[in-house]
Amino acid sequence: QIAAAIHNARLEAIMIGNAAAALHGAPVTTLDIDFMFRKTQKNLQKLKILAKELNSYILKPYYPLSGLYRVINDEKELQIDFMSIIHGIKSFELLRSDSVEVEFGKYKLKVASLKNIIKSKRKNQIKHLKLESDKIIIDQIRRLLTLPMNKRTNFLRKRLPGGGSCL
Repeated sequence: QIAAAIHNARLEAIMIGNAAAALHGAPVTTLDIDFMFRKTQKNLQKLKILAKELNSYILKPYYPLSGLYRVINDEKELQIDFMSIIHGIKSFELLRSDSVEVEFGKYKLKVASLKNIIKSKRKNQIKHLKLESDKIIIDQIRRLLTLPMNKRTNFLRKRLPGGGSCL
């Protein structure tokens, strides 16, 4: 539903955080899904279209410079964070150039590379609290970088009837 809503709103966004790391095969969990996007008037309108399609509402934190827009649907316990600023990521363009596309049904989402996920987690860890659990997650994700993509995402693969597989 999220991939469809992003597609239908024509919003260019890149998944980051633990949800993105899990799609790369990291043994992590999360309650929310994080995306980076460009904060423009047009994209803010697209974000409203996305929220309406998901029967959600948008919260903006009080701190005006945060660049965070939270899309919430309480009934579905859905929380999607759209951020225009991510510590450790220099620009949206650089994040996009190193991202991969993952299919969700007939829709595709851009997902940040593990390398960029680690960068943002490290910077966020330095900027905020240095939690032991964050260090463990970063180490687990870093170890995944040594494995080829098909080994990292094997548990996500679906076998095709004519042979082969897809995510």
